[in-house]
Amino acid sequence: MHTSDAIMNSLAEYHQPVMIYNPTAGKFRRNPGRLVERATAALRRAGIAPQLLPTYCAGHATSLARSAVANGSDLVVVLGGDGTINEVANGMAHTGVPLGILPGGTANVLATELGLGSRLEWAAKRLAASVPRTLAAGRIVTREGETRYFLMMCGVGLDARVVHEIDPGFKAAFGKLAYWWSGLAQITRRVEPLEVRVNGAAHGCGFALVSRVRNYGGDLEIARGASLLDDAFEVVTFEGTQALRYAWYMSGVLLRRVKSMRGVRVLAADAAEVLTDAHLQIDGEYVGRGPAAIEIVPGAVSLLVPPAYGSAR
Repeated sequence: MHTSDAIMNSLAEYHQPVMIYNPTAGKFRRNPGRLVERATAALRRAGIAPQLLPTYCAGHATSLARSAVANGSDLVVVLGGDGTINEVANGMAHTGVPLGILPGGTANVLATELGLGSRLEWAAKRLAASVPRTLAAGRIVTREGETRYFLMMCGVGLDARVVHEIDPGFKAAFGKLAYWWSGLAQITRRVEPLEVRVNGAAHGCGFALVSRVRNYGGDLEIARGASLLDDAFEVVTFEGTQALRYAWYMSGVLLRRVKSMRGVRVLAADAAEVLTDAHLQIDGEYVGRGPAAIEIVPGAVSLLVPPAYGSAR
C-alpha cells in the first residue's frame, strides 16, 4: 500500500460510524441530495460507509448523537454548519467517541479553524488524515439554568444581538450576507453596555468574545492567541456604546492590530461571568440573555484534528 493510500484509509479503523447531517444547513440549499452523495462517496474513499442520520428540528442532532454513541457508534461525523456541530458535541461530551466534521454550513468556522477548508472533498481528505485529540470545551450556564457546551466561542452583547436579529429566511437565501446585513442594521443603534468578570475583575464593554479559536465568522481573526489545544479561553472585550466605534474596531481586526487598539482588552482565563442582562450566542447560535457563567471543561470532547493544526503557533 502506498503511503498516500494509508493516509486515505486511516478512518477504516472505525467499524460503526454514523454521519449526522442537517438538510437545512447552508451548503444544502442548492442540491441537498447531491451534497450527501458527495460526502458519503468521499468517506467511502477514506474507508468508511457511515449510517446516515438526518436532523429534522432544532436540538435533534444532540439526541441523535447521544443515541448513536449509546448504541455503539465509534465515530460520529457531522455534515453541517457550526450550529449542528455544536448540537452533536453536546450529545457526545465526555463519551470519548471521536467527532469528525465536514463543512456543510453557512460560515464553517470550525472547519476553517482546523484547516479542513470549505471544499467538501478536500475537507474529507484532510479528515481522513486526522487524529483524535482529547480537548477542552467551553460550558455556559444561563440564568434559566440551562447548561450548554461550546467548541469555539461565546459572544456576549453586540454580536449576539446581530445573531438574534437575523431573519432565518434571509439567511437561508443569502448565507453569510445575512450576518453582514444584520450587523449593518446596528449602525444607527446604541450598543447596550454590559459587564463581565474575568480573573476576579469586572470589565465594562459592549461586546465580549470568550473564545477557543482564532477564527471568527469564517473570514476574520479576533482572538488571535486562542487555540483548541489550550485549556483556556482568550477573552477579548470592546468598550463603547456607539456602533460606529465598532466599525473602527473591525478595521483593527482586518489589519490584525486589534490588541493594540484603545478600548480593547485581551485576557487569558479559564472562566468568565456575564454580570448583566446581555445577549448571548455560542458557536453562532443564540442562547438567550445573561447573567451567565462560562467555564473551561478540560477533556470534554474527542475531535478529529489534522496533525498540522497548532504546529505554527
